[in-house]
Amino acid sequence: MKRLLYRLGTRVRVGYLGAAIVLAASSLTVSRMVMAGDNPQKNGKVTVEVNEAPLPRNANPITSFAPVVKRVAPSVVKVYVTTRGKVVPMGTQGTQYGDENDLLRRFFGDQGLPFGRGGRNMRTPTQHGLGSGVIVSADGYILTNNHVVDGADEIRVALNDGREFNAKVIGRDPKTEVAVIKIEAKDLPIVTIADSDKIEVGDLCLAIGNPFGVGQTVTMGIISASGRGGMGLDYEDFIQTDASINPGNSGGALVDAEGRLIGINTMILSRSGGNQGIGFAVPSNLARSIMTSLIDSGTVVRGYLGVGIQDVTPLIAKQFRLGDQKGAIVGEVEPGSPADKGGLKSEDVVIGYNNKPVTDSRHLKLQVAETAPNTKVPLKVLRDGKELTLHVTVKPQPGSEEEVAKAAKGDANASDSLKGVTVSDITAETKQQYNIPAKIKGAVVTGVEQDTAAYEAGLRPGDVIEEINRATVKTADDAVRLTDHLKDKVILLKVWSRREGSQAGIHHFVPVDESNAG
Repeated sequence: MKRLLYRLGTRVRVGYLGAAIVLAASSLTVSRMVMAGDNPQKNGKVTVEVNEAPLPRNANPITSFAPVVKRVAPSVVKVYVTTRGKVVPMGTQGTQYGDENDLLRRFFGDQGLPFGRGGRNMRTPTQHGLGSGVIVSADGYILTNNHVVDGADEIRVALNDGREFNAKVIGRDPKTEVAVIKIEAKDLPIVTIADSDKIEVGDLCLAIGNPFGVGQTVTMGIISASGRGGMGLDYEDFIQTDASINPGNSGGALVDAEGRLIGINTMILSRSGGNQGIGFAVPSNLARSIMTSLIDSGTVVRGYLGVGIQDVTPLIAKQFRLGDQKGAIVGEVEPGSPADKGGLKSEDVVIGYNNKPVTDSRHLKLQVAETAPNTKVPLKVLRDGKELTLHVTVKPQPGSEEEVAKAAKGDANASDSLKGVTVSDITAETKQQYNIPAKIKGAVVTGVEQDTAAYEAGLRPGDVIEEINRATVKTADDAVRLTDHLKDKVILLKVWSRREGSQAGIHHFVPVDESNAG
């Protein structure tokens, strides 16, 4: 068992959110750009080139972007991905298929597949995917999207000059759709990274990539909006652009008029599957922060306050007599959490965090997550119509990748039980995410890999493990400890689950037999 909020699922190639949001898997090619004032920065194990100067906005006419493209193109690469076939169960009616069976389900529905009944298996075909990446360091670190490399067994990178290299995954962050891969090479062309906080709506931008595999293509547009969310990720701050982005562009570069990286192209909003003028890119500041953490430690360490928050709606603003609808209202404060120790209370409206305005709950969540743990930050709140400033010391997020990495260390051959199960502490965030009542205690299941004994036994994300072999579970650490080095391969779980038809949820026992697992 691991302690982790782990991943979105298997690699997506076509789209998600009802085919309205299309993840754009592609290859982009961008070249190194060196300008006066460029400032190479070393972040732990990687040196990147950063130019945080604001873009000149003198409105002079531009007749050609050819010089910019020539500089940028060599630093964007094709990422070829191979996922080997897997043996998957082909069940009868009512069987829950995995993500890898989505294509079969589209053709045959959930009423049973024609390849076998009664628990028979079949092997899925080997899959090949094409994505993009952006070289950010001369020694081979490459930024790309999580969905490009998720589940990949082999990754090969093709440079603009024709050279090809095998690549390895340094780290992935499904919560932001950022991933870092590396090739073994030297003196590579790199892209200069801009300060994405300084972009403005109306700025010109270029997207360079390999849409639909037709070859390197450069498209031009403007920044349509910034700070976009609602795409289904945990942490979102997307740049929106009307520069043509199509399937095949994922992981590629969005650059400003001077060729500096301002975003990693990720997805499009489309009814047809092709470009309709609404594309989204992860801003370079967020991507650089995640990249640095993944390279330095192999994990993403996020800050934590311990509050349940929501947007200020017109009705809430009226009830609380607020002048406008900006801010995030606190619905719950976790006892003993950093917010609790800092004096934050339910019904407080957070309007400022670390000397920056808070527009809504999503932005506050992102701002907290990007704060280094053990940092003391000022929090501006409205309480009973009065403005006051609190000081809160941010702590590491419970169930974070850092804690999971610690829990997972040790003998690789140890007889860990409940394989493929990831758990987290019950926090205000997980209560809201999985709709867990306040009275429920234990460790919440955040992931269950398919083809495991736990999955076959019926354990699912959102279930809360209350007991393991009759021993009480209060935290995720308890769950990990109680499943470590068990001699008995049959584990009895007491679980709270919210299933269809049950308003309050049910408490039930789940025996997991790992004697034949794998």
